[in-house]
Amino acid sequence: MSIRPKLLSKKDKVAIVATARKINFSEIDYAIKLFSLWGLEVVVGKTIGLESNQFAGNDIQRAEEIQRFLDDKDIKAIFCARGGYGSVRIIDKLDFKEFSKHPKWIIGYSDPTVLLMHIYFNFNIETIHGIMPFNINEVSFQSLATKSLKECLFEKTNIREYPSNSFNCQGKAKGDLIGGNLSILYSLLGSISFGDTEGKILFIEDLDEYLYHIDRIMQALKRAGKLDKLAGLIVGEFSLMHDNTIAFGKTANEIIFEAVEEYNYPKAFNIPIGHIEEKNIAFVVGRETSLIVDNDKVIIEQ
Repeated sequence: MSIRPKLLSKKDKVAIVATARKINFSEIDYAIKLFSLWGLEVVVGKTIGLESNQFAGNDIQRAEEIQRFLDDKDIKAIFCARGGYGSVRIIDKLDFKEFSKHPKWIIGYSDPTVLLMHIYFNFNIETIHGIMPFNINEVSFQSLATKSLKECLFEKTNIREYPSNSFNCQGKAKGDLIGGNLSILYSLLGSISFGDTEGKILFIEDLDEYLYHIDRIMQALKRAGKLDKLAGLIVGEFSLMHDNTIAFGKTANEIIFEAVEEYNYPKAFNIPIGHIEEKNIAFVVGRETSLIVDNDKVIIEQ
């Protein structure tokens, strides 16, 4: 059983910190308003507004900032402000000793997949793959994405139902949910942040990639033994895919389906996870999850 941080309550302190790309105070205004409406006290990290080329401060500044919040017992959740690139540069600088003694929610997606995977495989602590402050705006303020995030933070369980898809493979599975951004998973191969996947339910999503690169990653995961012993696979959104002048000849879903077609476990495609701001449904990473793929629907229960 994975370790579950305490559910949030009103008046809890939460932090917003930038682990990757730079971000300004104005870009988290809506997030602060939303979290305040939830009854939370928001602490804004010093990395918000910092700039070192594309990063929110240099590696040392970003590592020291999140370390401060990891160690602070009064902070009950840490929201990664945005994605981009940079979390992998600081992950090995972090000390999770105090965090392991007093677990708290870490929330993010895309680049923060690094944190979610590292924390699960090394400390068996649940985290949340969900919308980040940068993505909370006038449109997404009261969206499915923010509603599902609140459910993960304040409620014990959730059940989600989705329509069927022609790529789906029927079946039932139960296992810890792992995964995140496909390109980030690729960058973690061979490290302590991406362990044994046997019996796990893997979910994947990506944005702004070339189709041949999606194929390259799937082949790499396959050769590394990350796909053959899964309990199940959930395929999220693959948004804004690119192709070369000479077409690759397959869509992202076709590429993924072909890579895992030989494996006899349930597979659910086009689940709303990923870079679809107002529809990016939050899920708990590391939690034992039930996946049911029927002829007419998909049910995911955590």
